[in-house]
Amino acid sequence: MQNYAKFFRKEISGLKQKKLFLLDMDGTIYLDHQLFDGTLDFLDYVKSIGGRYLFLTNNSSNSADKYVEKLKSLGIASEKEDFLTSVFATALYLKKHYANKKHYVFGTKSFQEELADAGLNVTDTLSDDIDCLVMGYDTELTFQKLEDACILLGRGVPYIAANPDFVCPTWYGYVPDCGSVAQALFNATKRMPKFIGKPEPEMALLALERTGFQKSDTILLGDRLYTDIACGVNAGIDTALMLSGEATMKDYEESSVKPDFIFETIKEFLKFLK
Repeated sequence: MQNYAKFFRKEISGLKQKKLFLLDMDGTIYLDHQLFDGTLDFLDYVKSIGGRYLFLTNNSSNSADKYVEKLKSLGIASEKEDFLTSVFATALYLKKHYANKKHYVFGTKSFQEELADAGLNVTDTLSDDIDCLVMGYDTELTFQKLEDACILLGRGVPYIAANPDFVCPTWYGYVPDCGSVAQALFNATKRMPKFIGKPEPEMALLALERTGFQKSDTILLGDRLYTDIACGVNAGIDTALMLSGEATMKDYEESSVKPDFIFETIKEFLKFLK
């Protein structure tokens, strides 16, 4: 195991003061359906110091209920209140800016259902009265959706996407995520969406509001520089990059976004906490 302490931008002793841990999921605490070694010990440690953890995920293919089920299958007990998802953040944004509009949902059934549960008028059928196009990470992607999206973008409707991630990690590598599909649509229509979720600071700031902790009490852990770490930087909180997912040291060296700490895994992070 390599020690990345020489890349720390802040004193490691500051980690002892942290009480709120904002955790990315894919690539940070698990990969696909494989829980990383040390994750359960880390979560137990946070509880033992009277701290709190929240899961922040850009994966917009699943609702919070689905994540509760997934974590349960991995041995982690959780509740809906333990999650802040890009779907949740997108619903808040739409309710604030397009509350009375009809939204075409380019995403999974789970994505559509959660937006509907938030009180939004949603559909997955193209019609003349659609006011807005909303896109998420779509594991149920069809060519019909791509065609419908191109038609709507040609009409000039507002265009919102839940997350900008280019890829989603799996056990065999990566698959195209919302950002990649948005790029494909840009190639066809020359329009890019307003992205919600990380790297925007709102999800991290919502976590502070929900828990009552201060920025100085908080650290965000993630495996992507351009979403996870950038979110923490934009929110003004400390960050730790996990090299267990997408980002590599080469990415770190070439990126303008710099984490405060770098760790190989969540297990190594826990060793430094202790």
